[in-house]
Amino acid sequence: MDELLDILKELKPDVDFETEKSLIDNAILDSFDIVQLVTQLKDAFDIDITPADLIPENFNSAESMWNMIQKLQ
Repeated sequence: MDELLDILKELKPDVDFETEKSLIDNAILDSFDIVQLVTQLKDAFDIDITPADLIPENFNSAESMWNMIQKLQ
């Protein structure tokens, strides 16, 4: 989880990813951010994120992203 938080903080240093639960719903992360994030997550965690995984529920919080990563590993 720490590695994920580091990636997220590098992407958006001004966001508190440990407490934010509406990253997509509140437009904190936009589509360009998601594209960058998917690439970084694939490399960092050696996972394949498919179009079916690209749903708001998987990217609304660091916790939901971590759950997706765990499922895909």
